[in-house]
Amino acid sequence: MEFTGYLDFWFKDTPIVERAEKFAALGIRRLDVWLWRERPMAQIYAECKRVGSLINSTFDPSLGNLVDKNDHARCFDAWAESLEMATKFEIPHLFVFSNQVELRPDGSEWIASLTRDYSPGEMYANLLEGLEKILAMAEKTQVTLWFEALNTFHIHGGVFIHTHDQAADIIRRLNHPRLKLSFDCYHQQRTAGNLIHGLEAHQGLYPTVHIGDVPTRQEPGTGEINFLNIARKLHELKFDGFIGMEFSPSGTEAAALQKVKEIFLYGQ
Repeated sequence: MEFTGYLDFWFKDTPIVERAEKFAALGIRRLDVWLWRERPMAQIYAECKRVGSLINSTFDPSLGNLVDKNDHARCFDAWAESLEMATKFEIPHLFVFSNQVELRPDGSEWIASLTRDYSPGEMYANLLEGLEKILAMAEKTQVTLWFEALNTFHIHGGVFIHTHDQAADIIRRLNHPRLKLSFDCYHQQRTAGNLIHGLEAHQGLYPTVHIGDVPTRQEPGTGEINFLNIARKLHELKFDGFIGMEFSPSGTEAAALQKVKEIFLYGQ
């Protein structure tokens, strides 16, 4: 297992570019970034190069609604830009979701409106068709897409793919080497639970597991998820991918990392 750190969640009192050095001091050299269009990606990339780190993943805040066929042209334009950016900054992974999430002035998160009403079957077909075209674009690069289900607890308005079972079904249907599952414990627990079932049922589909406890999205041990059992199951399944530390530390970053290590490396 290799731990990856989220620039948007850790060292919040430090300018985002300078956070790469702080992660490196803790031994974390794969860094994940939210919302690439809103971040100084060239500066982050240069700083990662300086400290011997890399940008592991990011996603586009303007990726559009893949479930809406009328939005596909905008989606494909956005993905062309994302893939160009990822190639330029040597980013191996880009996240993909079924819907675009928008932040409202009051801080709440909502799914972007669709251009018309669709049946679930229509949205599913639109999503498959859109992903096939994006994967054809990704084949011309070195980028792999990580498909993630988002929760319906604090993301309002009807995110279409909101469980790992749904996301895994999409991945199995398309069966493409550049499309993998991102198994996010926080999102799944908020929506459907069944974390250990999901890890077993979808073994081999996910190269990354994200950890953030519920309800506060802080480090393991601060909420209701039994991460020790999660870690034991991952070891039983011989998982050797990434553990994405997509949470806000409740105390110091060093203490949060030590807690993660105690559970995922030493707690078996």
